[in-house]
Amino acid sequence: MTPRERIIETINHRKPDRIPISGWLGNEHFAPKVVERFGSLQAACDHYEFDLTGVPGPHPIPWCAYHDCKVAKNFDITPADLLDIPLTDPDDHAAWEKTKESLRQNKEGKGRFTSISSGGYFEPYSGVFGIENQLMNFALYPDEIKQLNAKMAAWNKKFANNALDLGVDIVHFSDDWGAQWCLMFDPRQWWDMVYPYHAEVNAAIHKRGGYVSLHSDGCVAQVLDGIIKAGFDVVHPFQESAGMDLADFKKNHRGKFTVMGGLDVQNTIGFGKYDFLKSEIERVVGMFKDGGLIFCTTHCIQPHCTIEEFIFAYDLVYELIRK
Repeated sequence: MTPRERIIETINHRKPDRIPISGWLGNEHFAPKVVERFGSLQAACDHYEFDLTGVPGPHPIPWCAYHDCKVAKNFDITPADLLDIPLTDPDDHAAWEKTKESLRQNKEGKGRFTSISSGGYFEPYSGVFGIENQLMNFALYPDEIKQLNAKMAAWNKKFANNALDLGVDIVHFSDDWGAQWCLMFDPRQWWDMVYPYHAEVNAAIHKRGGYVSLHSDGCVAQVLDGIIKAGFDVVHPFQESAGMDLADFKKNHRGKFTVMGGLDVQNTIGFGKYDFLKSEIERVVGMFKDGGLIFCTTHCIQPHCTIEEFIFAYDLVYELIRK
């Protein structure tokens, strides 16, 4: 199988020839270690024969315009202050040049499955307001939040259509909702202010024949039924260190979506616990020999991880999935 075929088999709930692998190596403090050892991040991905790669694309948030608004309001803004500020232009051809080059290199040149990222309906504005203020916004300004999210959903549909036109395989939405043991906000707010927009955009992507993935750290068990209903094909990371359980996924949810994850950056890789790291990798790989998983880090590998430990982990993964 080609890498792309392997991922598609996995997402479509069939058994591939081996578990597909990837990894988030781009942490600004860890990535230089990879570059020093391998020559580039791309060279490391090639060395371990990653099946999935992310490609760059435009971002919706007009940071400069929002910053100017904050300054004008003495940094005391509410969602209403942003309603009349347009998002960036997803049809700006220049914003897609790096996407095209990465697709030529990774999809056409190496047969990899390609993913492009956008924001969802909680996390992007957490970056604007700060996470504590965004949580307050959900409670105090639900109508304005819905208006902002409707604008974001319209942007995401245009963004996704453009990405699919270029040949991107999956549109990935980063939208952190989870705390360590539960959602950061009331599940009823999630259903009211987050779910409808994901469901709308996901349906549009599926209509085009594309796939959709979700990243949310933490525990999202309270809305797992909604994640399924919204139509996500892949969920990353299904974080076991935050109370999620891969065994429960395999028993109760396999066939409803595919998990991308399995190598936990919170408590497994980066702590010098080589025996534990080895046993965890063996456990996860052994659990999904028959499919259902894209093996990946649960987030970017953290700065405290040594390059030796990274190499130990991925050498082991490379060997195990080929047995």
